[in-house]
Amino acid sequence: MAKQDQPVAIVTGAGRGIGLASATEMAKRGYRVALSDLGSAELEDATSKLAALGVATMSLPGDVSDHAAVQGHAAAVVARWGRIDVLVNNAGVSAPKPILEISEAEWDRTMAINLKGCFNWCKAVAPGMVERQRGRIINISSVSATTGGAPSAVSKFAYCASKAGILGLTRGLAKELAPYVSVNAVCPGSIETHLTRALITAHREAIKATIPLGRIGTPEDIAVVVAFLATVEPNFITGEVVDVDGGQWIN
Repeated sequence: MAKQDQPVAIVTGAGRGIGLASATEMAKRGYRVALSDLGSAELEDATSKLAALGVATMSLPGDVSDHAAVQGHAAAVVARWGRIDVLVNNAGVSAPKPILEISEAEWDRTMAINLKGCFNWCKAVAPGMVERQRGRIINISSVSATTGGAPSAVSKFAYCASKAGILGLTRGLAKELAPYVSVNAVCPGSIETHLTRALITAHREAIKATIPLGRIGTPEDIAVVVAFLATVEPNFITGEVVDVDGGQWIN
C-alpha cells in the first residue's frame, strides 16, 4: 500500500528505452511512478515490470501532443495519489529525413510530439507544483540540439530543431517557475536504444572511436542523471543543460 507522503513521478515515453530506464530508477528510489506512452502492450509490460519492484504504478496511455488528454492524465494522477513531485519529459520521435525529403506533415508531427508534448505536460503539472511550492521537471533533449545531426545520425534537422526548442523551454521555465520548481534538461549523446540500435550496430567501432570513455551509452546512463536531478538535496541546480555523451562533444 502506497503511503500518501511517498513522492510521485511521471515519466513520458516510458514504454521502453530511456523512458523505461528513468521510470525504473525513480521506482528504485521509492517513487510512485505514472508511465505515459502510446497505448500498447509495451506500456502495459513496462508498468507491470515496475509494479514487480513493489512500488505503486499507473499506466497513462495516450498521445503527448493531445493537450486535453495530458491535462486529464495529470488530473488522474493527482486524484489517485494527491501530488506530482517530478516530471520527466522523455517522449519523442525520430525525424530521419533531410530538408529536401521531409514533408510538412512529418515536420509538424515531430514538433507536436517532441516540443508541444513537452509543453503540454509542463503546463499540466506546473500549477500543482507551484501551489505546493515544490517540484522538479527534467526534459530530455539531445546533443543534436547544439551540434546538429551528424551525417550518420538517425534523425536530421527537424529533430535537432525540436530538441533545441526544448532547451529554450527549459531555460525559460527555470526562471518562470523559480524558486520552488527546478527545471533542467539532459542531452543524451550516442545511446543504444530501439531507435538507434541498427545504426550503432552497423558503425559501432567507428562511433566508439569518437567517444573518450570508449563505449556506447545505455538508457541507464541517462536514467541515473535524471534521477540525480530529480532527487538531489539540497538542490541549487536549475536552468542547466547536462550533456551525457561520454565526452563525445566536449567543448
